[in-house]
Amino acid sequence: MLLNPSILALILISVIVSFLVLLAAGFSLQVLRHWDVNSGSERQLNLERRTYLISTILAFCFLAELISLLLFIYNAEQMSGRFVGAMCATGVLNVNAWGWPALYLKISLFFVGAAWLTLNRVDNKARDYPLVRVKYVLLLLIFPLVVAEAAVQTTYFLEMQPDVITSCCGALFSDEGKGVAAEVSSLEPASALILLVAGGLSSFAAGFWYLLVGRGGVVFAFSSIASFLLALVAIVSCIALYVYEHPHHHCPFCLLKSGHDYIGYALYIPLFLGTAMAVSVGVMSPFRTVSSLGSIISQESRRQVIWAMALTLIFYLVAAGAVFRSNLTMIDVWW
Repeated sequence: MLLNPSILALILISVIVSFLVLLAAGFSLQVLRHWDVNSGSERQLNLERRTYLISTILAFCFLAELISLLLFIYNAEQMSGRFVGAMCATGVLNVNAWGWPALYLKISLFFVGAAWLTLNRVDNKARDYPLVRVKYVLLLLIFPLVVAEAAVQTTYFLEMQPDVITSCCGALFSDEGKGVAAEVSSLEPASALILLVAGGLSSFAAGFWYLLVGRGGVVFAFSSIASFLLALVAIVSCIALYVYEHPHHHCPFCLLKSGHDYIGYALYIPLFLGTAMAVSVGVMSPFRTVSSLGSIISQESRRQVIWAMALTLIFYLVAAGAVFRSNLTMIDVWW
């Protein structure tokens, strides 16, 4: 399995990113010990110059992790024909105990990385770099997550056995199954749609409130996270049914197949990007009271709120289109 080009690329990305973040973590310790923006010493000047290099390296790392997340899912889809019982990415992730944790760690890194890059951007715009210690402490906390992701992913690939009979989406996402996936699948489509609309309305309300009064960034972030989770629930319990035009097919990964016009990408990409921007707004908001950051964070937050709402709206329009174009009719949803 390790000779698969996608697997080799994923492992290489993880190794390189782990090494670069390790270097950045070492630099973080120097910053936390010696940073003094009021000093004109040579050491301080070197630290300031190196922060831009480290920021560029970390931007590359988090972009690579985003590509790695997409490639990981794509690879799982492509490998589904190599395992008995696997019809899609779900079966490949079920090959051993490390598949799903690897995916969850990659998703976590995506959101954490987006938040760090946002903090770094606003900090670099301020004249006195007031968030230097905050963002490098956060980087030290991110480093174990990067290492864990690399280790779990590598273990997942190393323990892949081609003779394993795996279970696919029909077993995992079913009313008769066990676990969170089965609980989500058993949710009534009407209830899922109501929750989806309620989550979206709360998120948009919080966003419009922020644009009107310039406050409530944390509320907007938490409402967007709740909306994100409800959207994932709705995809599994309702939207997927309309796309497949089958009342019992709940798989969130089959949406990525060409047979369904790759609609999953049109759903997931704006949903994830919009939520990441909303989370970034929440991370920035507590630092608005810093004098040198007030106007910077206000402008950056407004921009990200608008983008987050626009991307989330794209998700809702795609989801609504999938429901209204479908030939499947679930009477209980509408009457």
